[in-house]
Amino acid sequence: MSADDATIVHREPTKEPVLSLSGVDSGYGEIQVLDDLNLHLEAGEIVCLIGPNGAGKSTVLKTAFGLLEPWTGSVTLRGEEIGGTEPADLVRMGVGYVPQTDNVFPSLSIEENLQMGGVAREDGVDDRIAELYDRFPILEEKQAAKARTLSGGQRQVLAFSRALMMEPDVLLIDEPSAGLAPSIVEDVFKNVRTVNDLGTSILMVEQNAREGLSISDRGYVLDQGTVRYEDVADELLDNPEVSKLYLGG
Repeated sequence: MSADDATIVHREPTKEPVLSLSGVDSGYGEIQVLDDLNLHLEAGEIVCLIGPNGAGKSTVLKTAFGLLEPWTGSVTLRGEEIGGTEPADLVRMGVGYVPQTDNVFPSLSIEENLQMGGVAREDGVDDRIAELYDRFPILEEKQAAKARTLSGGQRQVLAFSRALMMEPDVLLIDEPSAGLAPSIVEDVFKNVRTVNDLGTSILMVEQNAREGLSISDRGYVLDQGTVRYEDVADELLDNPEVSKLYLGG
């Protein structure tokens, strides 16, 4: 059976999703990437997007975060339409975004990076930094260090924490393990779980499909800009067709 013939297993949300993309077409200029894409994220979940290069995974996050405007379809946050809303406004509405690259200010210290992450807060910046230091002790240990001096894994912790300064309900994370040594990847995924334990729902794109699904509640397999498979994470890991086509056997 080819990917085009794959049957999608739909899991209906048990309540109103915190984030939903319905019938979304989107892309860059005149180049369409997403094609009638449908997915949702429920409160408290980690949902992992996997699929081949060029499948549209990062485009999903950019469309959800207002970096791209949906051509058609709907993007909602807690039932409210947000398609095309400016990223700065979405941050204030409770959506955070950690891009794959350029996700910290390398010339600033850890503390300065966190302060920048909380610039839109009206108050409580110092208290929030203290909470994040308590949750991620490595940041407190190195608070005066420039971000460029951090290891890849430490930089990801800082990137997560910068996004958490605004206490988002939803965090969009683009390939958190990209470019990291295998010995560091496990720690990065533990930190993703820690972020989730703080009460933040996570929609994550991940190139290490098995590892990403292993910490997730549900997953979507994207191919050619649309959802090919959708299921709870364990079922996707055990699905022989998904394993053959997308997980390397």
